[in-house]
Amino acid sequence: NLNAKLANPLKGVSHDQLMKDVEIFAQERGLTHHLANLQKGALVAQDPNVFERSDLFTEEERRILREETTNKFKQTPMLYYMVIMASLAAAVQGMDEAVINGAQIIYPAQFGIGDPTSQRDSWLVGVVNSAPYLCCAIFSCWLTDPLNKWLGRKKTIFLTCFISFITCIWSALTNTWWHLFIARFFLGIGIGPKSATVPVYAAECSPAPVRGALVMMWQMWTAFGICIGDLLDVAFYFVKDTPGTTGLNWRLMLGSAGIPGLLVCCQVMWAPESPRWLVSKGRYEEAYGELNKLRFSPVQAGRDLYYMHILLEAESEMKRGRNRLVEMFTIPRNRNAALASWIVMFGQQFCGVNVIAYYSSTVFFESGFSRVSSLLASFGFGLINWLFALPAVFTIDTYGRRNLLLFTFPLMSACLLLTGFSFWATNETGRVAGVSLGIYLFGVVYSPGEGPVPFTYSAEAFPLYIRELGMSFATATTWFFNFVLSITFPSLLLAFKPQGAFGFYAAWCMVLWVLILLFVRETKGKTLEELDQVFSVPARTHAAYGLRQIPYGIKKFILFQNPKPEVLYEEESD
Repeated sequence: NLNAKLANPLKGVSHDQLMKDVEIFAQERGLTHHLANLQKGALVAQDPNVFERSDLFTEEERRILREETTNKFKQTPMLYYMVIMASLAAAVQGMDEAVINGAQIIYPAQFGIGDPTSQRDSWLVGVVNSAPYLCCAIFSCWLTDPLNKWLGRKKTIFLTCFISFITCIWSALTNTWWHLFIARFFLGIGIGPKSATVPVYAAECSPAPVRGALVMMWQMWTAFGICIGDLLDVAFYFVKDTPGTTGLNWRLMLGSAGIPGLLVCCQVMWAPESPRWLVSKGRYEEAYGELNKLRFSPVQAGRDLYYMHILLEAESEMKRGRNRLVEMFTIPRNRNAALASWIVMFGQQFCGVNVIAYYSSTVFFESGFSRVSSLLASFGFGLINWLFALPAVFTIDTYGRRNLLLFTFPLMSACLLLTGFSFWATNETGRVAGVSLGIYLFGVVYSPGEGPVPFTYSAEAFPLYIRELGMSFATATTWFFNFVLSITFPSLLLAFKPQGAFGFYAAWCMVLWVLILLFVRETKGKTLEELDQVFSVPARTHAAYGLRQIPYGIKKFILFQNPKPEVLYEEESD
């Protein structure tokens, strides 16, 4: 059967049996004083529209439950407080990507590695720039699972943001390239677990109708951090050295990236803990309390807690006595999630965006810009990257993750080709205009697609019992290839010129389009528990479905016909 039925485990359970099960659950977990709300919540979990027919619900409860679909962005202040905190944590990463972009046109000369014709110097600049991502790939991302297990989501975020703040200040105080490399390597300890934890934390706190929009705040505010970092590059470039201090401008650039981390440390402990993490630790009373802060009604909290409980009970039974690392690849459901997450994370690096974020000032300078104009042009890219991520808040849960990727990857390829071809222009004005247009248009199509999707997708793809491990795998993938491309891009520019470098990434965009078509599943609108059924569809079945979408797309978007779309997933009907 090509239709994967999204089965609700409570469907088919009689009313009396459901009420009895909830009563037993409340007694076992010390929640009998919340029994009425838990029972009403279980009824809604079983049938989302039951509140319209049952006399058990008050008119206020009915209004709140209706607004979950009619006004999905109406959420509690505490939920949005959590989003603001997660956004600031993301800005730390974005600012680091941007400030190194500006600093790398200044510090190499001071450290004796600034010869633009030297292969050795190009490699050393790449090594220093990419040091945090080497740490993420080989070490820090794999700390995510034990840190989350011991500390929980909130305290892990606090610890990693504090490390980010300290290491950014440390980077600003270095005086040799190898000392800067060490400081930036330790910055990776702050970036890796944080990048894996914050999206998972947001996914576990958010209701399904707006989960994609809220989780994608990670990438949107990473883009905001890049924008602010580029702006600070321009501002600090003109700072003059003081007696006894050489390179004050690039030192201020690197040090400023730690400020958002300090702000997160000051506010994160006031945010709620992840209810799913608390349930996984058996702390049901605390989980119910946190859900009451994140939802408008105790009935919603009761529904989410009970539904979470029955799914986690099944997962606990599954993982007992098993090797989670092995099962991430041997169980088809987990392997399909890992493959899809790996593709979108790999794609975020090989689509070319991060080398633009790190080296746009160098690219603009080679096309004919002055140094200051290069920094201003880089700020323009950062601003576009952030502004055009804003529409994804609405499109990611409307059009879906997979559709956004399939639509934007061919456009990104075209923009990269335009950028590369522009370097062949003999007229400097035409070359500058073509490079700027290509890079800016790339930012326009990247920001609502491959920008927000990877971390959102990876945070929701894995079942809870391997979620931290799966997210560690996904983020280690993106940071490893971030490191590889960051260290090789200066040499790639030197060896193959910008034309070859941008052509390389344009080709990869089309390869990734094919991989997404075949192996990346749609996760829009499903609860984290329902996604088990989505990823249980065999990879061969999904790949065949993807191939059948090619003639459908030709008929619909090229021939302007109205073919009937094939539905791969359908909910199990009563």
